[in-house]
Amino acid sequence: MPRRSRRIVGLDAARGLALIGMIAIHVLPEVTETGETTLIWDLGSGISAALFTFLAGVSLALMTGGNKPATGEALAAKRVGIAVRAVVLIVIGLMLAILNPPAGIILTYYGVMFLMAIPLLGAPAPMIATVAGVFALAGSLFIHLVGNAMPNLDGYDPSLGSLVAEPDATIAALLVTGTYPVLAWSAFLCAGLTVGRFNLTLRDTHLRLMVVGLTMALVTWLVSWLSIEVLGGFDRVLATTPGLTEDELVRSLTWGLEFTTPDITSGWWLLMLSPYSETPVEVLNALGWALACLGAMLWLGQRIGTWLRPLALVGSMTLTLYVVHLIFLATGLLQESPYISFWLQVGLALLFVVLWRNVTERSQGPLEWMTTTASSAGQRWYRSRKSGRS
Repeated sequence: MPRRSRRIVGLDAARGLALIGMIAIHVLPEVTETGETTLIWDLGSGISAALFTFLAGVSLALMTGGNKPATGEALAAKRVGIAVRAVVLIVIGLMLAILNPPAGIILTYYGVMFLMAIPLLGAPAPMIATVAGVFALAGSLFIHLVGNAMPNLDGYDPSLGSLVAEPDATIAALLVTGTYPVLAWSAFLCAGLTVGRFNLTLRDTHLRLMVVGLTMALVTWLVSWLSIEVLGGFDRVLATTPGLTEDELVRSLTWGLEFTTPDITSGWWLLMLSPYSETPVEVLNALGWALACLGAMLWLGQRIGTWLRPLALVGSMTLTLYVVHLIFLATGLLQESPYISFWLQVGLALLFVVLWRNVTERSQGPLEWMTTTASSAGQRWYRSRKSGRS
């Protein structure tokens, strides 16, 4: 009989929600016929990807023992396995970029974040949480201070071609100027790694995640609103940024900044709650929603897990489904029919998962199986070298 993994329904449901949210942001209209932002953009822009990254950090924690983290040689072997997993993700991401889909590709950034998180895998949760805070505040500040001085990548995301032709611009994109700059987005991964050290089966954990998350989200929204709309931040940014029009600033608040702020001339820029802007306020706000979402899904998973089953099935194979989604986008199919495209992709994703699990009797998707196999091979290689020396 094939070995079946014990999965947490609420956690898989949260992964499924993050994936479907990203598909929706990539496919569905951003504006209504009257020119207003759509509900899906208001709810999911930036937050779906943040949840996706946050849950990757939770997965890292579970791979290394969860609330009973591995130590010693066991931890060292897992570090090697995660390094191999990171390299696989980087390669997949760089190859996908060659197809140039009309969406950001997070996998290459993921791989770099995984590599950067390796030294933290044996650290206590408070230390990891502190590092997450440093990335959220200092990392995002650094991005806005130096971003415009970094070399620009000739393309949307790093690819195998850019890595060879523009290594400096590729590294700059991954760390600072890209779609998901690691120096800010590592805050989500490290926060997930922290949360993954808790006992995710406890009701108290679920409630604390919801309370802390909602508090973070609402407080950061309030700080940004007061700063920009009430205390004059909007006018100060206009007054201190040459060439910036009021319409351009409104668009920046709605749709996100152009990679980095246009030379920070005022600290008010950093208080803007703009999607994908990587301001400290935006990072902390998205992190708050990610915490609250995970807490809610874990809580619901223990009470109405059966109803969350379709979402959890999709969430059990997010890597495979995400890659297929980007390949589908690259074909250009159904671009003029976004709602048909969205529901078709979601429906086919669920159908594929059900068929795959029943035919192969595996809970992992094909790309999940590939990365796990490569990671396990790396761990076996490390153990064989250690045993050969002893």
